[in-house]
Amino acid sequence: MRSLQPEILPIDEAQRMAEFFGVLADPSRLRLLSCLAKQELCVCDLAASLKISESGVSHQLRLLRTLRLVKHRKEGRNVYYSLADSHVINLYREVAEHLKEAETKF
Repeated sequence: MRSLQPEILPIDEAQRMAEFFGVLADPSRLRLLSCLAKQELCVCDLAASLKISESGVSHQLRLLRTLRLVKHRKEGRNVYYSLADSHVINLYREVAEHLKEAETKF
């Protein structure tokens, strides 16, 4: 048992990870990530693609930005969003692949 102690996730790190996965536990935010995994998009294009209001998209993007899952840049009056880095893209793709693989096994 003592050999396990160094391997156990510290409580503060477990809390941060739980918050991270909590933000991802929303279908709308996951759909936003799926769009952004393909290309950078502005709020208006995301709203049109997902058939939700621009206000709703902006709210969800704010939450994703808080955890640094997405980044943004302004161009004129438009704000364009993309996934923050390769870790986010890889996480999204790994989970999608895992779910597809799990479906074929059961």
